[in-house]
Amino acid sequence: MDALFSSLLGNVDWYEIWLATLDTLLMLGGSLLFTILLGLPLGVLLFLTGPRQLFENRPLYGFLSFVVNVLRSLPFIILLIVMIPFTVLITGTSLGVAGAIPPLVVGAAPFFARLVETALREVDRGIIEATQAMGATTRQIIFNALLPEARPGIIAAVTVTAITLVSYTAMAGVVGAGGLGDLAIRFGYQRFQTDVMVVTVVLLLVLVQVLQSVGDKLVTHFSRK
Repeated sequence: MDALFSSLLGNVDWYEIWLATLDTLLMLGGSLLFTILLGLPLGVLLFLTGPRQLFENRPLYGFLSFVVNVLRSLPFIILLIVMIPFTVLITGTSLGVAGAIPPLVVGAAPFFARLVETALREVDRGIIEATQAMGATTRQIIFNALLPEARPGIIAAVTVTAITLVSYTAMAGVVGAGGLGDLAIRFGYQRFQTDVMVVTVVLLLVLVQVLQSVGDKLVTHFSRK
């Protein structure tokens, strides 16, 4: 059995696989954190300044929508290359985990912001109006009405964004960002080591399934019965 296992996965260095998996998790965790920190306020601002909302402001909404749409429509592989000078300026390098996080955040934050805006639009307008009628401040409306009511939708948005970031981290391997994508490209593709490619793909699939399962459970938990 061991001989069969060795023959099928003879090129796989499990220590390298572990290090690459760790790099992928670090890229995912770091970029997801900054994506939420930037994308959530941006999504709330998009919602509040949108048509028929609390602070309707067509010029500001139009500008924010334009920026979000441009960044969302730019292919991530191109964004990686275009952002290299900016990434080096911020992190001092364009390689490794540190060099991957800035473009990952810039690529995912607008996407997440739009999902947050959509989740907030699904909140019953009557709840907002009732909160206003009680004399609540803007801060109270946002933190005591909007965000709690939209929590299941926002958690679903985080889940979708996290899964998108997994695919982005794999693409980041093209420019030497490390992780499972880098391993798949260097060994699986360039050296024709199919077993390495299969292992990296399976690990990425498992990661996506875990993220989706956890996200679904959280959405179910926080949804109204």
